[in-house]
Amino acid sequence: MKLSKTPKKFSNIVDEVYAIYGMKGAKEEHHALKVWQNVVGETIAKMTEVEKFVRGILYVRVHNPSWRNELSFRKKNIIGKLNEAVGKAMVKDIVFK
Repeated sequence: MKLSKTPKKFSNIVDEVYAIYGMKGAKEEHHALKVWQNVVGETIAKMTEVEKFVRGILYVRVHNPSWRNELSFRKKNIIGKLNEAVGKAMVKDIVFK
C-alpha cells in the first residue's frame, strides 16, 4: 500500500489491508457467516445460530431437533447457495449441532 497525502475511505482500501496482513481468508470466512440469514431465510435463521467457520466447515447450532433433521436433508442445497452467495466454493460441509 502506497502512502499518500490524500486521505482515503477505509472501505476503499479494506481489501488491500486484509491482503497485507494475511487476513484475506478470514475476511471471506466472516462474509460466509454474514450471508447465512439471507441464504436460509428468516424462519430457519431464527431456529439456528452460526457458531464458527473452520477449514471449510460451518458449525451451526440448531435449537430444535426436528429442524436439525430437516436441515441435514437440505445440507447440500444450503452449501450450494452459500458458496454462490460468497462467490466461491468456500463451504465444504456444514455440521448441525
